[in-house]
Amino acid sequence: MNEKQTEKQSLTVVKVGGGVVEDEQQLRQLLQDFTSIEGAKILVHGGGRRATQVAARLGIETKMVDGRRITDGDMLQVVTMVYGGLVNKHVVASLQALGIDAIGLTGADGGIIRSEKRPLKNGIDYGFVGDVKAVDSEAIARFIDGGLTPVIAPLTHDGRGLMLNTNADTMASETAKAMARLYDVTLIFAFEKPGVLANADDDSSVIPNISRDDFARLKADGTISGGMLPKIENALNAIDAGVERVVITSAKAISGRGGTVIS
Repeated sequence: MNEKQTEKQSLTVVKVGGGVVEDEQQLRQLLQDFTSIEGAKILVHGGGRRATQVAARLGIETKMVDGRRITDGDMLQVVTMVYGGLVNKHVVASLQALGIDAIGLTGADGGIIRSEKRPLKNGIDYGFVGDVKAVDSEAIARFIDGGLTPVIAPLTHDGRGLMLNTNADTMASETAKAMARLYDVTLIFAFEKPGVLANADDDSSVIPNISRDDFARLKADGTISGGMLPKIENALNAIDAGVERVVITSAKAISGRGGTVIS
């Protein structure tokens, strides 16, 4: 078999945060840019702020520990409705209007992403939260080969009938890693900032490249902290697993250059 025959098709996995998804103007721009990305693509979205709003209307208290949602039985129903329904189908309908034949999925649909309920962690019970254990790359590839663009909500299943709330960054990273066996994968984490910042108050202080050694140093001196830590960990793990390129950038720049490249 010659080199051309063995060359992998390109695939771009874009993860977009809830802050962008829930701002109609930002979302519209992101989806327009998403349509211009060449080759196969997958969109993974969040939606935590909308879930918090809906829960409040229903009289359900939102409980957070270190920025992570505690998902009890009532909250599981809310996130399933919001992520898999309200947010996911709005994004799908918006992409259809832009000429992209999108299909909305959770991890349970086609059995694409299976997880296990998170055990107690540092004495904390996160409830119905799933840690990803398997991504069915072949099943996802069948959607892509059929001309469809998967739009994946941050929900997985345990294979025994239970839906689980799952971190969207992790879902995007695990999906990219699994698909790297079949495609030449670029993973893009899109959010409100232009990249990883050396100074959180200065949007011009984007760090252009971060290696694992850089990450250890920037974590130790406090330059990188909070929610950015697991995002970069996911990015580095994706690179280690064969993903060709990972970029953390603004939702306004997913089809161009800039942002922080993880290597």
